[in-house]
Amino acid sequence: MKLAFCGTPAFAVPTLKLALRAGHDVALVVTQPDRPAGRGQQLTAPPVKTIALEAGLRVTQPEKIKNNPDLREELEAIRPDAILVVAYGRIIPKWMLDLPRFGNLNLHGSLLPKYRGAAPVQWALAHGEHATGVTTMRLDEGLDTGDILLQRQMAVAPSMTATDILPLLAETGADLMMQTLVELEAGRIVPRKQDESQASLAPLLTRDDGRVDFSRPAMTIYNRWRGFQPWPGAWTTLHGKKLTLHRLLPTEVRGARGAQPGTLLLDEGTMFAACGDGTWIELIEVQPEGRRRMTAAEFLRGQALATGTPLGN
Repeated sequence: MKLAFCGTPAFAVPTLKLALRAGHDVALVVTQPDRPAGRGQQLTAPPVKTIALEAGLRVTQPEKIKNNPDLREELEAIRPDAILVVAYGRIIPKWMLDLPRFGNLNLHGSLLPKYRGAAPVQWALAHGEHATGVTTMRLDEGLDTGDILLQRQMAVAPSMTATDILPLLAETGADLMMQTLVELEAGRIVPRKQDESQASLAPLLTRDDGRVDFSRPAMTIYNRWRGFQPWPGAWTTLHGKKLTLHRLLPTEVRGARGAQPGTLLLDEGTMFAACGDGTWIELIEVQPEGRRRMTAAEFLRGQALATGTPLGN
């Protein structure tokens, strides 16, 4: 097929690579503008742009696409059979939706209609899902409300974080998108409407999503930590300064009853925090504000802390 490709982060790269390996003609790659990144805030190209240029593809980086006559003219001249949209980060306007004969085909990182929105993988893990997956759908003017084309499920191990599962879903999704193109061209896909009664939202993450609420049960806190890797992670405050929690694990603490959620229990170089419903979580690796990450034992050697010290204030 003749294709246009819209995508930006690393999650979109496997689909672009596989489309090229499958012999499709990717006539145009649309990605977001270069942005400042890292400590030096140097202007950095999106991963999709880097791969596209290495492959000798035509790349455009419009700041806006809704009212963009140059982009519209270029896409209308290409007359793509389909536009592939993978984590592009912009709402696709109606003129683009109506352009290709097979439509705008989106790869979404959840089993729709669950987890519509910008962070489906992260929120699925944060809610403790035992399975997730990928969906290809034909975009419409709603937020991830288009007709489902194909889906593929993946089991989630209890220890997996978003950092672990995103690359796996990206590879699985790339394969599913290629299958979708084959099946669409052969006329073997019957698009199906999403069940609105089963829909849930996965909004864009904010820094405050990483703030630990110790009134929640330990397993809930742990799942949110898993989902919010690498950002916003899990963090709290100690004596008014930020304390990032890099590794933590729900655990049992024998003989500890009635502790106020958010208070510490210290025991021979290990550090536990009381959580909701009488549960406990071990803080295995932490990073005090302005310092490097370290084990709990290292942290406690440099602190005059006592059991009962409160977190979060």
